[in-house]
Amino acid sequence: MIVQALKTRLDAAKGKWADELPSVLWSYRTTTRSGTGETPFSMVYGTEAVLPAEIGQENARIMAYGANNQELRAMDLDLLEEHRSRAAIRLAAYRKRMTQAYNKRVYPKVFQEGDLVMRKIQHPGEREKLEAKYKDPFKVIGKAGITAYYLKDAQGKKGKRPWNAQHLKKYYP
Repeated sequence: MIVQALKTRLDAAKGKWADELPSVLWSYRTTTRSGTGETPFSMVYGTEAVLPAEIGQENARIMAYGANNQELRAMDLDLLEEHRSRAAIRLAAYRKRMTQAYNKRVYPKVFQEGDLVMRKIQHPGEREKLEAKYKDPFKVIGKAGITAYYLKDAQGKKGKRPWNAQHLKKYYP
């Protein structure tokens, strides 16, 4: 992400990446991540960073900075583990949502024993350019895992290894 941000900022002047690096790192550290809902800066220090543009303005965070800053900072550090554990919970929920969204579009291929299938030709040297991409027919003789199957060819010879379902296709005679 950092390299991509540098490339975006340095379209014309590729040699000046060292001058742009601090601002790119600052933006990376202070941008909220969708998974945790937090910035990397807040995950390390327990509080949000004061942006350079905020320093000249009068706001509650700047006004609160003063003599009791050490006490407030110590309280932020005491609550840091709780802050991180909440972010970990949000990250787990985010990952679960992403997994569900991905798995919604995945349709596993399921074959039964006795089904006829075509097997994908794995190595380019096994076929010519205009030949079919699949060898046929093979008979499913057993299951080797969730999506792996043992095959037998038309002569009754059992294959040496199981084949993943993504490399198989149903054969319709």
